[in-house]
Amino acid sequence: MFHPRIISGPQIGTAWYGTHIVIIRCNFQTGEILSLFTSDHAPFEPAAKTCAETLSRYISIGYTLIGAYSLNESEIQYILQYR
Repeated sequence: MFHPRIISGPQIGTAWYGTHIVIIRCNFQTGEILSLFTSDHAPFEPAAKTCAETLSRYISIGYTLIGAYSLNESEIQYILQYR
């Protein structure tokens, strides 16, 4: 049974409903995370030292990998989406 959420106005401490994007840049030769960018109000997990663990954390809370792009000979960028 579908029960729509009734939102009467902004609430402090609650995530914005909709689509969120996270961009994670990693060095794939060493496995270290270089940077992490999120959309405003996105569900957030702290970055780990390794790229694999950071990706695992975001996938475990409901993000979907929508792209992985090589930036140069040692960097890769992952784009994740949460709906």
